[in-house]
Amino acid sequence: MLSTRTPDRTSAALSEIMKIPMARPLFDETTRQSILEVLDSGRLAQGLRVLEFEERFAEWAEVPFAIAVSSGTAALLLALMALEIGPGDEVITTPFTFAATANTILFLGARPVFADIQPSTLNLDPEEVERRITPRTRAIVLVHLYGNPCDMGIFTELAARYGLALIEDAAHAPGALYQGRPVGSFGIGCFSFYATKNITTGEGGMITTQDSHLARRLRMLRDHGQSAKYVHEILGLNFRMTELQAVLGIGQLQHIDAWNDRRRTIAAFYDQHLRGARPVAITPNSTPVYHLYTVRLSPGLRDAVRERLKEAGVETGIHYPTPVYRQPLYQRLGYNDSLPVAEAAAREVLSIPIHPALRDDEVRYVVEALNAAIEDLQGG
Repeated sequence: MLSTRTPDRTSAALSEIMKIPMARPLFDETTRQSILEVLDSGRLAQGLRVLEFEERFAEWAEVPFAIAVSSGTAALLLALMALEIGPGDEVITTPFTFAATANTILFLGARPVFADIQPSTLNLDPEEVERRITPRTRAIVLVHLYGNPCDMGIFTELAARYGLALIEDAAHAPGALYQGRPVGSFGIGCFSFYATKNITTGEGGMITTQDSHLARRLRMLRDHGQSAKYVHEILGLNFRMTELQAVLGIGQLQHIDAWNDRRRTIAAFYDQHLRGARPVAITPNSTPVYHLYTVRLSPGLRDAVRERLKEAGVETGIHYPTPVYRQPLYQRLGYNDSLPVAEAAAREVLSIPIHPALRDDEVRYVVEALNAAIEDLQGG
């Protein structure tokens, strides 16, 4: 547990510049030895380790089926493919996310329809989503932004009322709960295991579902449409996970609950001691996992504070600097959306380090550096 001592901006810590990254992956010795065992076995492609990872992940995520794939982007793409979404279809999603969320829709010839986000949580606003439903709408792809669940009670009811598929982009949120239930268990869950994520396999992803038919289809789609070796039932490609990735994932699952607890402890310390920076709100009745800890600052102050933190050795991020519809690709496609909440967030958000490898002194240093920067720049 972090000390409740209030960080002091005059502390000697600021005179000794640290280097504090946004992420620092952790791997235990058992995982390292298991990697060597896989290398020695000669079986590197999808095999028994992948199956074990899928079974363990499904049990942990409280779903009957989990399908391991090569990336989080692959998870999103395959979920849409399994639903046979394509040209003429519309899929409603958030503009305040990494481009992969919308690009996978576009890649299949469907049209991403962007709805604005909530001013408090920055998650997709269900009222804005409902206003954009048309006869062409096939699905909603929501994002549990920063590891904070969307209001799944509202979204599951909305999807059921309009007969829409619900895809949960849970790249930021493995282990997050809504009313005690894991994200990824409400709709089709899509997880990313990229290098900076709460669970990492370097690259990799997982799809979760309650539907046995959908699970079978997803397994075929990730493996060239094969139902058995050299029996190609449907059109698919290679989106398989390797045995090496699976070993990393199995090792990560042993620690993820403790690591998420550590993230929450750090977030609570930030909540208590940061001054002049407004944290993004948490969805009621939820348990976040703080893939990112993000604050909001006025646009001019945000960029100046970020530069001060860089000088102090504290890495920061902006998640995300540009709404997806303002990306050059989407501008060329004729998107002319103007969603004020998303655009304001893009000008104001700043993410600071939060990961289980952070030491207590590093956490206090981040607080001291951020408070000092804000006070100096505001003339306090």
